[in-house]
Amino acid sequence: MAVSAPSSNPIVAPARDSTLAVRHRSATVDGLEIFYREAGPADAPTLLLLHGFPAASHQYSALIDRLCDQFHLLAPDYPGFGYSSAPASSNAGGGFAYTFDHLADITGHWLSSLGANRFFMYVFDFGAPVGYRIATRHPDWIRGVIAQNGNAYGAGLGPNMQPAVKYWSDRTGMEATVRGALSLAATRAQHTEGAADPQRINPDHWTLDQHWLDQPGRDQIMLDLLYDYQSNVALYPAWQRWLRERQPPLLLPWGRNDAYFPEAGARAYLADVPGAELHLLDGGHFILDEYLDTVAGLIRDFITRHSTAKKVH
Repeated sequence: MAVSAPSSNPIVAPARDSTLAVRHRSATVDGLEIFYREAGPADAPTLLLLHGFPAASHQYSALIDRLCDQFHLLAPDYPGFGYSSAPASSNAGGGFAYTFDHLADITGHWLSSLGANRFFMYVFDFGAPVGYRIATRHPDWIRGVIAQNGNAYGAGLGPNMQPAVKYWSDRTGMEATVRGALSLAATRAQHTEGAADPQRINPDHWTLDQHWLDQPGRDQIMLDLLYDYQSNVALYPAWQRWLRERQPPLLLPWGRNDAYFPEAGARAYLADVPGAELHLLDGGHFILDEYLDTVAGLIRDFITRHSTAKKVH
């Protein structure tokens, strides 16, 4: 077997503009330290990335890297997630109420502190109830929505959400079952179940998610939020009305095999926003694990087309 000698002129990757690279920042909001990632030109269209359960802003690290040459990216960790403050839950002897209203309050205050009041938003999983609360409170902030397995319809509550539905009416009796969703096996399954090729998924994704779930006090925080998820279902009609009345540019890259928020939840959007762009991908809940470049390309095209459009009204 012939072996080639090392070249005397090795290939060197082109230099990257360091001003576009991700910055890891924190801001004090309502007495809490909110960690966030920021990248890209400050004068470019802004994309707000709202993470899901059981992740944090790290789930968008690779997407930020793909898009930071053209867009301004902001990705926070909610209180109780990732590197942000995680005060003890009021249900564990602390003084902090872990509800989606409260997460949206703090995220909205964080955006205001940055002067971020016109942006596209990417909503996924828990990010949908945070994002849609912000949208209905501040409709003029929203230039467009990218909903990736981010539910806003009863039809989108899949089989893996049914234990949570039972939890809402029997908190004590169902707690042990719901607590099982905080295990490593469950976290891994969120990433692999429904995937076209589970062997393509980097185990670092679920390992890092589990690291944060295993921090002291996080179990009660997640139980509180899973119980409060019922407040989101109660708000679905208001979010649907916002979609109908505002007709925001809407991109729907969706893992069709998601057992939490299945294809029916994606198709339900089309009744309220007929012009929505639906892309069903052969994947599960965390489709960025398998379709990062596909979704990044869809986002790049979507924001480019809509970034010069008039305000949604």
